[in-house]
Parts: sequence; structure tokens; C-alpha cells
Amino acid sequence: MAAARGANAAAAVTATEPAANCPLCPRLAAFRQESRERQPGWFNAPVPSFGSADAALLIVGLAPGLQGANRTGRPFTGDYAGDLLYATLIDYGFARGEYKARPDDGLTLVDCRISNAVRCVPPQNKPLPAEINTCRQFLSGVFGAMPRLRAVVLLGRIAHDTTIKAVGLRASQAPFGHGAVHQAGTLKLYDSYHCSRYNTNTGVLTPKMFGDVFAKVRADLDAGK
Repeated sequence: MAAARGANAAAAVTATEPAANCPLCPRLAAFRQESRERQPGWFNAPVPSFGSADAALLIVGLAPGLQGANRTGRPFTGDYAGDLLYATLIDYGFARGEYKARPDDGLTLVDCRISNAVRCVPPQNKPLPAEINTCRQFLSGVFGAMPRLRAVVLLGRIAHDTTIKAVGLRASQAPFGHGAVHQAGTLKLYDSYHCSRYNTNTGVLTPKMFGDVFAKVRADLDAGK
């Protein structure tokens, strides 16, 4: 039986994306199934990365929101965090089109890709440490599949901490702080507070603070061309 479970888990894994019925985190799989039963028309599966693997910029978020990406199937689509993120990406030339909070709105990313530290929606938007650790293999796969990657924006502490581990840095080498920039080999890592409604409503993160992070990324990428 143990061997069979191991084979099933292995079958759920690709280099960069978990399968629709990924069993690797039992609590998240159960929560995902509950959502499927309540809302069968929603996406209700691990949310894949959005954007070309040939991009120079990767944005790493926390996890899908229940009524955001878990519903729509596209990262940061359908909740407030997406409103601020996509507007900022358009402002700095990392996206084009009009964001209408749905995956068929025609918005496209420009030299940019978006992924999450945890691919399945967690209860109360709070993944457990074991779930973050388990899902890191997919984040590492994303890094390995992006040959032109030069810049990574980390949205919040969890995205920061798991990315630091994925790229082989020690926590002491790259402490989290909004606006901080860290070097990891050929990559630059840019920290930002997460663009959640809570952070913006409380003033922890303003649109200008968020835009300043992407202005720095744009300037650095343009300088390296």
C-alpha cells in the first residue's frame, strides 16, 4: 500500500506544476474537494503559473485566494490583490491589455511570469509550514525552467522565505524587508509586502510603495539589456 501511495504521489508531479488532483498535502486536498462540492463551477485545483517560461521577471505570491485564483484558475485574478498587482504591472510595462478580473480578459504578461509559493488554496489563507515545504519543489521547478530569469519579486514573508531556500541562500544572507534587494547568483530578489487588501487598507503597503519596487525592477532590467 505504501508503494502504491508513493507511485500515486509521483504521478501527481511534473517539473513545475502539480496535477489537478495532487495528493501531496492532505489538508489542502481535502479543502480543495470541499470547495469542489460547494462550487463545482470553480477552478478548484492547484493554480498553474501564468506567463511565459522565457520571461526575465518572476513574481512569487503566497497562495491562491478562495474566491480569487481558486475560483478563476489564474494567479491573482478575482480578488483585490490582483487589482493592484496587474495595474502596477501594466504601469511598468510588464503586462498589456485590460485587467477585468477574469482569465479570459485578454490581459497578457510581457517578459513576466507569476507563480505562488503554495499552489492550492489553504484554509484561512494560511498554509502550514509542511505544506510550504512540500510545494517548494514546484517553485524550484519554475526557477529551473526559466533560462532568461534575472529578477524575482517576492510578495510577502512566506514567498520570501521559501524562495530563499529554493535558491540556496541562508536566511541571514537575505533578511526580509520591503524594498530590500538581495543577490542570489545571477538573480536579483526584490522584497515587497504582499499586495493584499489588509495591507493596503491598514497602510502597511501603499500603491506608491508597491510601484517603487517595480520601478526598481524595470530600471535594473533595462540597464542590463
